[in-house]
Amino acid sequence: MATLSVSVPDDLRRKMSEMEDVNWSAVARRAFDEKIKQVEFLKGIAAKSKLTPKDAQELSRKINEGMAGKFRGIK
Repeated sequence: MATLSVSVPDDLRRKMSEMEDVNWSAVARRAFDEKIKQVEFLKGIAAKSKLTPKDAQELSRKINEGMAGKFRGIK
């Protein structure tokens, strides 16, 4: 098995150190695996898409504007 070093902020490291019963390597492995699955899934969708990059950017802009408008109304 390969070894990977990960940098975390000092305050996060202190909190992690306080939780001696947690296997942080296992937590990281699961997080890396989940992220890889998400990216592979999205790449699969993108490969089948008929949208151009310009179309995708426009759709993203509209979604962001719509979400921002929705949350502006929340106090």
